[in-house]
Amino acid sequence: MLGYLLRRLGQAIIVILGVTLIVFVLSQLIPGGQARAALGPKATQSQISHFNILNGFNQPLWVQYWHYILGLLRGDLGYSYRNNQGVTALIINRLPKTVVLVGVSTLLALVIAIPLGMAQAVRRNHVFDYSMTAVSFVLYAMPAFLIGELLILFFAFTLHWFPSQPPSDASAWAVFTNPRAFVLPVVALAALTVAGFSRYMRSSVLDTLTEDYIRTAKAKGGSPRRVLYGHAFRNALLPILTLLGLTLPAIVGGALIVEDVFNYPGMGLLTVQSASNDDIPLVLGTTLIATIATVVGSLLADVLYAAADPRIRLGGDD
Repeated sequence: MLGYLLRRLGQAIIVILGVTLIVFVLSQLIPGGQARAALGPKATQSQISHFNILNGFNQPLWVQYWHYILGLLRGDLGYSYRNNQGVTALIINRLPKTVVLVGVSTLLALVIAIPLGMAQAVRRNHVFDYSMTAVSFVLYAMPAFLIGELLILFFAFTLHWFPSQPPSDASAWAVFTNPRAFVLPVVALAALTVAGFSRYMRSSVLDTLTEDYIRTAKAKGGSPRRVLYGHAFRNALLPILTLLGLTLPAIVGGALIVEDVFNYPGMGLLTVQSASNDDIPLVLGTTLIATIATVVGSLLADVLYAAADPRIRLGGDD
């Protein structure tokens, strides 16, 4: 197990280093360079040269990349000239809000999708299965912004049950202290996940129920409920653990759109605002953080999979 974890950790580090190289190259491809992006189109050549000298952009690329890596190790993601503030400070202020939003919505999605997928598998080819399949396909096909807009239109403007957006100055934990204000963004983001997870859970349960050990448990007189929850449930969850890590990019991407629709002050809205304002250092900083989170999520999914199923080992020498 230890060897497997070390290999996966090494692979994750290599991927993250590759991502930092890509982000660094993108920063070099900005038309006019970072100096032009920071100073604006009216900046003179002398001002651009002075800016490059102050920030080390006149040095060789490998030296710039080395200093970039050292800065990342110190937690320095660059400087947002549009906000006159460090990128790290801006992200630290917004990141917890997105983590809570994604965490709560994903937990809600799992609580709904897992029982729903199991119920569909047990009632395969019945009216309930067909109905839930149709609903899942509709939700899966709908873009995030459309789900958000429909929720606002129906529950905020028509029924007046929930506010159309949470308070702009809300803290990361306001989702627990003032849950009514966050119902719509949480539900919008969870709806994107429920559709996919329920379908995978249904397929996983159906595959598990055809295994030999399930037939053996039935032959020994086990009740359908005991066979389903005592034998099939754990193994059916294994693909969901991997899926959770692999779908993290989609969840984060959905959070970006949902935050913009509901004006939720998280990382997603910060990324959209920085892109609209041509704040290149901030865009690259948020992109790097989102990518690292995706790699870490995939690593955690692999670790959970290996912990849940001891047969999962790379190389077979552990």
